[in-house]
Amino acid sequence: MLLIHLFEALLFVACFLLGSIPWGVIISRVFYRRDIRESGSGNIGSTNALRTLGKRGGAAVFLLDFGKGLLAGALGLAVANWLQGALFDGVPGALAVGYSMHLSGDEAILAGAATIQRTCTVAAFMAATLGHIFTPWLKFKGGKGIAVAVGALFITFGPAAALVEIAIFAVVVALTRYVSAGSLAAACGCPFIALFVFWGHPLSVAACLVTALVVIWAHRGNIKRLADGTERKLGQKAA
Repeated sequence: MLLIHLFEALLFVACFLLGSIPWGVIISRVFYRRDIRESGSGNIGSTNALRTLGKRGGAAVFLLDFGKGLLAGALGLAVANWLQGALFDGVPGALAVGYSMHLSGDEAILAGAATIQRTCTVAAFMAATLGHIFTPWLKFKGGKGIAVAVGALFITFGPAAALVEIAIFAVVVALTRYVSAGSLAAACGCPFIALFVFWGHPLSVAACLVTALVVIWAHRGNIKRLADGTERKLGQKAA
């Protein structure tokens, strides 16, 4: 059990560092000879990149942020698969019983393997998102976490549930023309989707809830501007 938790902790750190790569700053400095933090909203994410760097720059930042989330989720799944193989293959229930005391034999192995996969992929999602928001390379002032979170959720929730998140975002943006409103709606929907996907596993749901709340907190400036009526709509150029 201790060894499992050690690998889960190392996974969290690795995914946090992966999520912390500030692609918005890197793209703007390398290809545009400017710092995205000094233009528009000052955020390093794809929305500000779209407004300040144009369509190509915005698309590049989005794909790289989405990609690091997807890669973090894939890393979580790979670690889970490795742990499952190392611990449970050919070991009838002996090590799985630590996760499922009320089960035995094959049932305990399946339950233990499922717990490891769920824990690793949720940890990867949470760590990558928090790493993006609190990137240590920029004095813990990063982006808002939407693109990286959705990328990770394709592994953590599965493609169908992740597409539901994208649909929530797209519908709200289409109706309001506010990217931030779509992002907030997707963040609010995350815990409810987690409740469905991880039914009966409150710790996984709680981790998704905490992550969603941090994402909402990262949008506090947008929330104020939405309330004041000063938030830029989709397509509006940065000043």
